[in-house]
Amino acid sequence: FGLEQIIAGKWDDYIDKWGDAARAFGKPMIVVFGVEMNGDWFPWSGPYYGANKLVNNQPNKWQGPETFKAAYRHVVDRVRARGASNIKWMFHTNNYSYPLDTWNFAPAYYPGPNYVDWFGLSVYGQQFKDEPWANIPSLVDWPYQEISQLDPSKPVMIAEWATGEFPHSGNKGEWIKQGLDDFRTRYPRVKAAVYWHERWQNEDQSYSNLHINSSVDSLNAYRAAVANPYWLGRLILRPVPKR
Repeated sequence: FGLEQIIAGKWDDYIDKWGDAARAFGKPMIVVFGVEMNGDWFPWSGPYYGANKLVNNQPNKWQGPETFKAAYRHVVDRVRARGASNIKWMFHTNNYSYPLDTWNFAPAYYPGPNYVDWFGLSVYGQQFKDEPWANIPSLVDWPYQEISQLDPSKPVMIAEWATGEFPHSGNKGEWIKQGLDDFRTRYPRVKAAVYWHERWQNEDQSYSNLHINSSVDSLNAYRAAVANPYWLGRLILRPVPKR
């Protein structure tokens, strides 16, 4: 599913069928195209589509992000043309860009206000035993400001957030509590947060245990923090008005 192929229309039939199925489903939903495009770990990321090469020598028009934007708009336009007005589209970036360079910053990939209803951020703490511990403000403050400047009112979702539990590392329970508390007080535009409940084994046989119940303390901290009335267990969405 290369971006150039999407732009050229090779996958239009597939996109149209998906749009028809989304319309038939009928219920409101949030949809992401090309998650974490400002990283270098997915095949739709800017580094694989010309990176920082300028488009026709235009300043601040870099080939990698511009190719992504064109593919994003193509998908959204075709799905909308199928009448799937129940979809809200989310522009979902990684909190920090890799590589950390101006051309690869999240704003370079922004397809425009008419193509985005929600902003999304991936926010991960320590995922591997040799990584440093990082608190929530250091992971969210600058990315939240960066993405909020793209639009004055669109809601933000912490679309993925988690940290592992490792011996001799930070307190995971406190990290979870800080996250759920800060999301509702320090970052007022955050209206949803989805914890990434995952665990895997690494090549050195260590485990990255991001599960919310990796320990009793972790689970209890999560339960206590989400008990705040601010957090609802089920996201409430209204259908997007027909354009």
